[in-house]
Amino acid sequence: MKPHWQGVFPAVTTQMHRGGSLHLEATANHFEALIDSGVKGLIVCGSLGENQSLLPHEKIDVVRTAIEVSAGRVPVLSGVAETSTAEAIRYTREVGKLGANGIMLLPAMLYKGAPDETLAHFRTVAKSTDLPIMVYNNPVSYANDITPEMFDDLASQKNLVAIKESSGDTRRITDLRNRVGDRYALFTGVDNLVLECAILGIDGWVAGSGIAFPLENQYLWELTRAGRWDEARTLYRWFTPLLHLDVHTKFVHYIKLAVQECGLGAEWLRAPRLPLKGPERKRILEIIHQGINARPKLPKSWKPGTWE
Repeated sequence: MKPHWQGVFPAVTTQMHRGGSLHLEATANHFEALIDSGVKGLIVCGSLGENQSLLPHEKIDVVRTAIEVSAGRVPVLSGVAETSTAEAIRYTREVGKLGANGIMLLPAMLYKGAPDETLAHFRTVAKSTDLPIMVYNNPVSYANDITPEMFDDLASQKNLVAIKESSGDTRRITDLRNRVGDRYALFTGVDNLVLECAILGIDGWVAGSGIAFPLENQYLWELTRAGRWDEARTLYRWFTPLLHLDVHTKFVHYIKLAVQECGLGAEWLRAPRLPLKGPERKRILEIIHQGINARPKLPKSWKPGTWE
């Protein structure tokens, strides 16, 4: 049952037209560019994919598009970020029928549950499906913290197979390993901690900012797999100002703008998010353009997958 997911599983934006309607063709083009870069999976309709701003049928359209583009080359996971356990079950079953390869499951939105309620939510959704599940822990954004002790408690539910750890506390990587060993595939979801987490021992990276720089993102990841730490540090220093864009309240705005400036999509958002303007837009564009102008040349001998 347990798929050993590993490598880069980017959280992908949902591309939109200027008025906020879905631009599925542009979304599909971005999926293709990411697959070409060597990613090992796609995560759609997550936080970066503006999940909570999409209508139910729009989420299905995005998932269907990802499945069609992937054509079995990489697994496709959908974010599940509903406000109730029942709705999470309904949506999970629907994407399962479409052919999704798994889900990334969040706690019930808008509710700060007690630990037993959070555990019950994950167990109940997991028991409703045969799909493998990545559990997303992001207490900074979603108030509910799933601790190593809680993951130990959940370990008997076999289709909970991976953890996206986004607490921002790198000590969690070691605490999880000490508590649950290799029971789950362990991913970091915090871009500007990926090198630190890689040193501590992770299986994968749910990348955000790197969807604008997919080849550099993949190269950094593969350097960590090969233990080429000096080269990884050098690349990480170039990348870090861009990776910081992933950990701001406006991370969707910033990353979509980076995607646009790199020619892989457009910046348009779904309300209540509004386009960046004024000094803030200028500041973020400066960071993005500095990164583009200083973009390192990757070795000609390297091809995605060389060191994985």
